[in-house]
Amino acid sequence: MSDAAQGPGWWMASDGKWYPPEDHPDRRAAAGDGGYPVRFGLDPGDGRIARWRALVHIFMAVPHFVVLYALGIVRNVLVLISFFAVLFTRRIPSGIFGVQAMVLRYSNRVVTFVLLLTETYPPFDFSTATEDPGGHPASTSIDEPEQLNRWLPLVKWFLVIPHFFVLALLAIGGFFAYIGGWFAVLFTGRMPEGIRNYLVGVMRWGTRVSAYFLLLRDEYPPFSLQ
Repeated sequence: MSDAAQGPGWWMASDGKWYPPEDHPDRRAAAGDGGYPVRFGLDPGDGRIARWRALVHIFMAVPHFVVLYALGIVRNVLVLISFFAVLFTRRIPSGIFGVQAMVLRYSNRVVTFVLLLTETYPPFDFSTATEDPGGHPASTSIDEPEQLNRWLPLVKWFLVIPHFFVLALLAIGGFFAYIGGWFAVLFTGRMPEGIRNYLVGVMRWGTRVSAYFLLLRDEYPPFSLQ
């Protein structure tokens, strides 16, 4: 959100503010997020990936793996703080909520790069905005709730178990899809649309489950790739 357009595709809402293209209602409807308060999407551009990138993306991402390891430690501490914050106050402090949103966004950007879904190198961006600030084809946004159910944290980690089983199966399919996509990029310079859509769908599902597991939202995640 901004007081002025920040680039191509920015649009003005009824509140007089400018929003990035990924937040346009038509685009959200096309992404099939169904109004769920946790959103992940990817702008594939023209879909082309330089063939040589299949050989180096995973190595280029090594610095980000180090950052993600450190962020993972911070996230674990914040989950514990969030648990007691929700239990006693029914909300997560905005600062902590923003950091959790940032970690999910950072992780998704790195994963899309490693999976050859985009050529854009992930920025070392630690913005804690809950709405994706843009700057990368992968977009992750989480609506911050005014209040949370104080008792759900006691059972959320059990309620989410069915999702873990399904995501494990989807991840197996995703592994073979990635292998097929890797060879497709290596020989054709393009990730097949079907494979890309499947991998993005699995990431979208996983992002929703992660937000629920991390106590950021009370709405139970749908069993959906859309």
